[in-house]
Amino acid sequence: MTWMLEREPAQNHAVKLREMLDAGETVVAPGVFNPLTAMIARKVGFDALYFSGAAFSASLGIPDIGLFTLAELTDSVRWMTRASGLPFIVDADTGFGEAINVIRTIRELELAGAAAVQIEDQVLPKRCGHLDGKTVVSTDAFVEKIAAAAQARENMLIIARTDVRAIEGMEAAIERGRLCKEAGADIIFPEAMQSPDEFRMYADAVGGNLLANMTEFGKSPYLTTGEFKALGYNIVIFPVSTLRAAAKTTEALLTDLKRHGTLVDWLPQMQTRAELYDLIEYDAYAAVDSTIALIGDRAYMSGQ
Repeated sequence: MTWMLEREPAQNHAVKLREMLDAGETVVAPGVFNPLTAMIARKVGFDALYFSGAAFSASLGIPDIGLFTLAELTDSVRWMTRASGLPFIVDADTGFGEAINVIRTIRELELAGAAAVQIEDQVLPKRCGHLDGKTVVSTDAFVEKIAAAAQARENMLIIARTDVRAIEGMEAAIERGRLCKEAGADIIFPEAMQSPDEFRMYADAVGGNLLANMTEFGKSPYLTTGEFKALGYNIVIFPVSTLRAAAKTTEALLTDLKRHGTLVDWLPQMQTRAELYDLIEYDAYAAVDSTIALIGDRAYMSGQ
C-alpha cells in the first residue's frame, strides 16, 4: 500500500539496512533519480536503493560539482523514501560544509528517512570520482566530519567515501579508511579503484563493511555483484545507470517524433497506462476518494 494511504507505522530503514548487512547479505543498490524510478526498482525486487548526487544533479540540469542545496536534497530524499518504502543510501557529497554543518546534514536526512548517508573527502567544487583533477581535504579534517556524522545520527549508518587513491595512492586511501572506521563510520567506500587486485588489497587491509561503485564509463573495471562479493564488498551501487538508460531512450524517442511526427512504433516499448496505474496504485487512491465522497454524502443527507 502506498505511504499516503497506509496505516502501519513507517519502517526504520536504517535498522533494516543494518540487519541486511549483519545477516551477511550482499546489498545491491541501483541508483534511482525520481520516486517513480524508485517504485520500479521496488517492483522488480530490489531491497535497497541509492540516491546519487550525480544523477540528482543531472536531473536538475546541472553538473555534479556540489550545486544543489541541503534543502533540495532533503526534500527529494523524503519523496523517494516514501514512494519506495525501501532503505536509501544517500550521497550527501562533502556534507554541505565543515564538521559542524555535517551535524545538521545528518539530522535532516535521517528525519527524511535516509538509511545511510555518504560523506566524501573532496574539496569544493567537487568532481565526479572517476574524473581527473580532484583535490581532497586533509585526513584530520575528513575524520572530524565522519566523527561529527557518527555522533549526530540516531540509527543511520555512516559511509565514509575517500577519493584519495587517485591523488596520494593506495596507502593513503587505506589509512583514511582505517581512521574513519575508528571515528565511527559503519561502511567505507574507496572510490575509483582501478583493478580487481586493488579492490581486494583494500578489502584485506581495511575490512568491515565495504561499498563498491560499479559506475559505467569510469576508472573501475566492469565486475558483477558476485565478483565484488568475492573481493570482500557487501554493498554494490550502480549510481547513474537508470538515468543514463532513460536519457538515451528519451533522446531516441524524441528524435523519432521530430523526424516522423508519430510514436506509434514505440508503443511496444512504452509502459502502458494500466501498468503505470498499477505501479502508482491509482485504484487505491480512487477507492479512498470514493469512500470519502460517500461519507460526505451521508453527512449531508443526515443534516437535511
